[in-house]
Amino acid sequence: MATMEKVPMLAEGYERLTADLKTLREERPKIVEAIEEARAHGDLSENAEYHAAKERQGQIEAMISELEDKISRAQIIDPTTLSGDKIIFGATVTLLDENDKPVRYQICGQTEADVNKGRISYNSPLARALIGKQVGDEIEVTVPSGEKFYLVDKIEFI
Repeated sequence: MATMEKVPMLAEGYERLTADLKTLREERPKIVEAIEEARAHGDLSENAEYHAAKERQGQIEAMISELEDKISRAQIIDPTTLSGDKIIFGATVTLLDENDKPVRYQICGQTEADVNKGRISYNSPLARALIGKQVGDEIEVTVPSGEKFYLVDKIEFI
């Protein structure tokens, strides 16, 4: 039997997933109503509203299943309870690039990643290169624009 792999995430990401799930579950009855209404229009073979509603129902059910799966396997990690001198999931890391310009990222779950907010997925090439490193370590990462070099300047658990 396959083992259920845990999905690490921050509390904020877990709350967002549960809110999304609640919203989708609330949409279920509306879709059923739309299907019933479209069915009342007669011939289903040429009924665009019916087919669109059925397709939307399939999409919603698939999204609900995916969210339920992630939530059931969620491993919520609170970075404020972590400590240490190595970079791990949940750590907020300040890096210095080739020009000594500081950049800051928090390593988080896939569903929470947003590089514009300074959050990178633990699966990303940069996060994979960072995990296990300490202050003073240098890393090299291959990104679409080429090679990037960073120096680990600071590790925080906030």
